[in-house]
Amino acid sequence: MTDGDDGSARDARREGDDRSWFERFVEAAYVRVSGPAMFFLCVGIVAVWLLSVPWWTDLKEWQVAIHTVASVLTLLLVVLLENASRRAEEAAQEKLNVLAEGLAALMESGAVDDPRLHEAARDLRRAVGLEERH
Repeated sequence: MTDGDDGSARDARREGDDRSWFERFVEAAYVRVSGPAMFFLCVGIVAVWLLSVPWWTDLKEWQVAIHTVASVLTLLLVVLLENASRRAEEAAQEKLNVLAEGLAALMESGAVDDPRLHEAARDLRRAVGLEERH
């Protein structure tokens, strides 16, 4: 796929995008956080923190500063990444459900010749609903 193809596919998704602003934000943040720029930003923060030691009068405050920044960043990133992970899991489950339903329909169409297929298709459809019961 060329860059032009990717851009047009992205534009088409935006036109029919009915997700909330938060869902779009989470996806954009996930893409950026999982890239090398975020890693180098974190390395830069640590480097600035290390180089700032001469300007701190109390080393405990110096340590608390990095711990606070790291804790806040970690909390925000965990929430965003967990949200992205949950949505990806739900999408994968939906795809599996569609595949299973299609397979069950195919099995039903062949059940005329083999009655065991009818029972197997019923079991498959029952299994598709498992995530709804748990």
